[in-house]
Amino acid sequence: MPRDLARRVARNESLTRELRDQYTFRQDFRFEEIATNGQRSGLYREIRDVVFSPSGERSEVLAAVPVNSLSRIRLTSEDFRDVREIQNFLFTEDVLWLYRVQSRGEERIDGVDCWVLGVSPRNELEGMRFFEGLLWVSKQDEEIVRASGKAVPEIRTTKSENLFPHFTTQREKIDGHWMPAFTGADDELSFSTGRQRVRLTVQFTNYRRFAAETNIRFGDPAPEP
Repeated sequence: MPRDLARRVARNESLTRELRDQYTFRQDFRFEEIATNGQRSGLYREIRDVVFSPSGERSEVLAAVPVNSLSRIRLTSEDFRDVREIQNFLFTEDVLWLYRVQSRGEERIDGVDCWVLGVSPRNELEGMRFFEGLLWVSKQDEEIVRASGKAVPEIRTTKSENLFPHFTTQREKIDGHWMPAFTGADDELSFSTGRQRVRLTVQFTNYRRFAAETNIRFGDPAPEP
């Protein structure tokens, strides 16, 4: 494993984020409460489209009115923030310094030879959300193809508890680069009032690149003369 792999992955992640910002796509988010008999007892579903205006401004729009029949859990701003920022987990250069990174060996997943990195926050700073878990990095592309872990920290106060499930995000190649395709979670959250099983899915579909003049170059930058 290259000694500077984390830095190289972070640079490619910054470029992936820049590239993804040039795409439209659909995000289908489902959060389910699961009863003790294994059946769904409540559902929140929200479908958003990331679009561009004729002038090139990027925004999110609801594709339909959200459905909400949850009875035991109330989704918070942190939950929705995690969908956009943590479960996608773009391990970019601007956040690299916030994390400890350790080698966890090698593994072949879905036909792709990968290095495995363990990632955890150096410190949990107030008001910030972090990822803690494993990253699978393609040896060929030095890009992340899978992330598995959870958003931290959990938030417990005398008045409320905000807990977060363990999830896995799988990426797929879009125009030659690895972008989030599916996030899934099926976990039990340990509230003070009892355990609650939850199931979460986020699907990213219909990636289409918006016309842009930016030329994004992956790989290490050429050395200065």
